[in-house]
Amino acid sequence: MNGIVKTVFKVSSLRCFSNLLRQNVSGGPAKRQFARTLWHLCNRNDFSNNLQLSPPSTMCSCGCGSMKAHTKAEKELVEFLNEEIAAEKNLQKTKSIPSEVCGFKVTLDGSEVSLSKSSGDETIEINFNVNHSVDTDAEPELNPNMDKPDIELRSRPTFEVDIKKGNKTLGFTCSYCSAQGQEEHQDDNYSDDIFGIDEVTFYEGEWKDSNYAVTGEVLDGYLYDLFMNLLEEKGVTNELMEKVSDFATAYEHSSYIKMLESVQKFAAGK
Repeated sequence: MNGIVKTVFKVSSLRCFSNLLRQNVSGGPAKRQFARTLWHLCNRNDFSNNLQLSPPSTMCSCGCGSMKAHTKAEKELVEFLNEEIAAEKNLQKTKSIPSEVCGFKVTLDGSEVSLSKSSGDETIEINFNVNHSVDTDAEPELNPNMDKPDIELRSRPTFEVDIKKGNKTLGFTCSYCSAQGQEEHQDDNYSDDIFGIDEVTFYEGEWKDSNYAVTGEVLDGYLYDLFMNLLEEKGVTNELMEKVSDFATAYEHSSYIKMLESVQKFAAGK
């Protein structure tokens, strides 16, 4: 009899414990409130969405915003160009490129420049390329206290002058005289022209390599002077070609800065 009572008591105790456990799990009045745990502060779905693992960053650590890492040479190049571009912009004398020079309309195509002016059935064209056209006005005076000598870079490109009437063209290839050459000519009372004629040609229609051309060095001296007078009469004067050199200098410098900016972006992966 005592064994039956003990058995019933054990079963009753187990049922009470089971009910108490079930109440705690199912949210009954005996449930313990974990009010400040992360589990109860966040919804389970939101919590799983908010704790997402981010992939490792592939952006460059130099702060340029590039999605790829740079090599040592690329980083050094970008850093140098940052300073070089700023310095070149400070040296710019002309910020905008004019669309006209002394009545000649300007047309640009990369490094190639065309100036044109028409009067009646006659058109005067001046064409040149600013590539490899920069030289220095004079030898710089070296100062040990200066990091760099003060050198003025000037663009003096070889240029072509075409005098066109209908489909016929009288063409001249000309070049600027060097500063030293001008000084020698002035000493000899020979000429004060800042440019000279290198070649003369005459052709109809489009230019062909088979067209005849004569070098200025073998021209009769008087004929050479007559050609120079003709160019001056058509507006191709010393004053104009000084302005053209100013234009070419500004445009070449602007093109140089644009190239540096493009190289900088290229090295930075932009």
